[in-house]
Amino acid sequence: MSEIEIGRNKRGRRSYSLDDVAVVPSRRTRDPEDVSTSWQVDAYHFDIPIFAAPMDSLMSPDTAIELGRLGGLGVLDLEGLWTRYEDPTSQFERIAQASDDEVVSVMRTAYEEPVKSELIRDRLQQLRDAGVTAAGSLSPQRTQEHWKTVVDAGVDLFFIRGTTVSAEHVSTSREPLNLKRFIYELDVPVIVGGCATYTAALHLMRTGAAGVLVGFGGGASQTTEETLGISVPLAGAVADVAAARRDYMDESGGRYVHVIADGGLGRSGDLVKAIACGADGLMVGAALARAEEAPGHGHHWGSEAHHPTLTRGHRVSVGTVAPLEQILFGPSISADGNTNLVGALRHAMATTGYLDLKEFQRVDVVAKP
Repeated sequence: MSEIEIGRNKRGRRSYSLDDVAVVPSRRTRDPEDVSTSWQVDAYHFDIPIFAAPMDSLMSPDTAIELGRLGGLGVLDLEGLWTRYEDPTSQFERIAQASDDEVVSVMRTAYEEPVKSELIRDRLQQLRDAGVTAAGSLSPQRTQEHWKTVVDAGVDLFFIRGTTVSAEHVSTSREPLNLKRFIYELDVPVIVGGCATYTAALHLMRTGAAGVLVGFGGGASQTTEETLGISVPLAGAVADVAAARRDYMDESGGRYVHVIADGGLGRSGDLVKAIACGADGLMVGAALARAEEAPGHGHHWGSEAHHPTLTRGHRVSVGTVAPLEQILFGPSISADGNTNLVGALRHAMATTGYLDLKEFQRVDVVAKP
């Protein structure tokens, strides 16, 4: 890859965000009804490639169940308000009603309540009782503390999700999580991330992960670039990690690791372009926080917004647009890409002539000037 000169002592590789690329029509078109948006992770089949991000503002046990019934996957934040309080309704109301000046303090207070093992068990059991795939997420820092509770509760897909997750974390103050040993010893598929480079993704794939989350600092509620100066444009990151997936298949004798774009997928066109760049699945946040069923009352935030010492995100107002089913399947309310996400994906695949998601990864894209 060609590099550009930042200055005489620093060079860098040009990378592209989803706004910088566009999908190119091909010589063939199809009917949208003929294309398939289904995919499978391990033994679990999904009708649509949409995972809801494990964020309190959009995922409650009830919304996770509803998304599962609609063909996607709701991932619960097992360190969130739903595992700290038996009924967190009042906490959500306080966060939604807080002024911009006081919201960080309000959120920090709400999240000071300890995570309770019995609530982790109960929330996952609620998903299992509803007959949907039970998925939950822990940060790398909390995984060693709570993983046994999660597995014993019968989780189907286990996510280890952080701003960045490394296969080679080094610490002088505590024993770091050995991902390779940890994943090998578990009986459930593990999806880990985020990562944003070819090398980091390849190392995560070698741990035995079923999938990797791709993204760093691009979410609507994150200010990672402003606070840490770190950000990787998503189109380039997904394409790099897709290359790692290809090379790891050769290295491992055919083992396929799913690439899941995570963050910065606020509009239907973003979902289309992420898959065109090589993603198998999509972890969506703000777009689903706009649903009437979302517990955030039209607001959206992640764990970075209430970090006890270094806030790297904020509560953003995304509004309440439509019921979850209409956001996914339409009809659209307006032409802004906020509703009928799956319908837009189907139309993009049909317009370019591809029958399924794996084929659509081969579509031509252009970098826009």
